Amino acid sequence: METLAQQLEQAAITGKVATPREINLLHIHRFLAGERQFDFGVTLTRDWDYDSVFQLMVDACGINPDPDFTEGVDTISTQLCIEQLDLMRAAIQDVASRGGRILFATGHPSGLLPVHVRMRDWAVSLGARTVEQTDFVPVGIGGDARTVLGVWVWHQHGGLPHTHLAEPAQAVLEQVAAPDLVVADHGWAGAAGSAGIRTVGFADCNDPALFVAQAQKQVEVCVPLDDNIPPHLYEPLIAHVCGD
Repeated sequence: METLAQQLEQAAITGKVATPREINLLHIHRFLAGERQFDFGVTLTRDWDYDSVFQLMVDACGINPDPDFTEGVDTISTQLCIEQLDLMRAAIQDVASRGGRILFATGHPSGLLPVHVRMRDWAVSLGARTVEQTDFVPVGIGGDARTVLGVWVWHQHGGLPHTHLAEPAQAVLEQVAAPDLVVADHGWAGAAGSAGIRTVGFADCNDPALFVAQAQKQVEVCVPLDDNIPPHLYEPLIAHVCGD
């Protein structure tokens, strides 16, 4: 039987991943420049520069540590992914066992929506109450936030766009009572963590903002993984988190 580590690497969830090295390095610069698509709504509580963020991505995500490697295939640590998955599982179990309120959300519905749906269902089976509503929440930049199968997403122009923006999360968090836990990614996780809400999340190797948020202790867990592979390939990951 294949181990979880082997399954993650064969699916390119970890190990050698599809995100190019040059994109990873570029996104560090764009995060530090404060671009809205790359800050994920994370409030900086300390000074960061390129070298410190690069080293953080080596230590917390597992990108190639060679600063002179600027093009080609980059990596995500399988060991770090599994360690953080275990911490995410423990956080969900902790809140669910007390009947706590959990908000699930994704800015990457094409890849991670099915993952969040399955985790949401598992949390409910453990006793969690989930933060959902039938009414749409208007988002100031356009469109609305809504729940799809119990998971919050941003809706615009008849679709569910991939977004790093924090505005959908901020709109929802202004309207609902603060949850006991947010399980999310992208701007949903960054905004929740910066709002002081207990948050666990997923982040790709080109998403330095959430790793910075974890280093600043705004986000409790940050699972490094490729966040946009065909959803069925996440099955081993889902089984690990939601299994007995």
